[in-house]
Amino acid sequence: MPTPEFILALREKIGHDELWLPGVTALVIDETGRVLLGQRADNGRWALPSGISEPGETMAASCAREVLEETGVEVEVTDLISISTTEPIVYPNGDRTVFVDHFFACRPTGGEAVVGDDESLAVGWFELSALPEPLGPATPRLIAEGEKFAVTGRTLFDR
Repeated sequence: MPTPEFILALREKIGHDELWLPGVTALVIDETGRVLLGQRADNGRWALPSGISEPGETMAASCAREVLEETGVEVEVTDLISISTTEPIVYPNGDRTVFVDHFFACRPTGGEAVVGDDESLAVGWFELSALPEPLGPATPRLIAEGEKFAVTGRTLFDR
C-alpha cells in the first residue's frame, strides 16, 4: 500500500524530520490455537498484521481494518495487550519515523486468509510450534507477549 495521503501532507511540511505515528499490530488466534501471519513484500519476513491508524479512527477500528485489508480475515478486537514505541526507523528516502504501537488480541469472525493487498506475498494460519521462517525481528517477542497475556490475563502495564 502506498504511503497514506495524510503522511505525505505532513512530510511536505516537516521533510525528513522524525514523525511519531499511531500504529496497530494484531495477534489473531483462531479456535484451534493457530496464529495468523503475513509474509511481508518489503522484506520477505513473516509478521503479525500491522499498520497505521488513519486520522479520526480508533485504534481498535484501525486494527480490524488492517487485518481485513492485509489478510481477508474479519476480526473482533478483544483486548489491548500492550502499547510500546519502536526504535526510530530510517527509510531509504531519509524519512525518520517512530511508531507508537497498540498491540491487540483479536478473534477471527469471518473471511478467509488470502493476500489482500500488495504489502504481503503470502498469508496463512500457523501452529505456534511450527512458525514459518524467516520471522520479522519483533514477531517472536510479540507472540510471547500475547501468550503470556492469554495465560495470565496480565498486560505489560500490570508488571
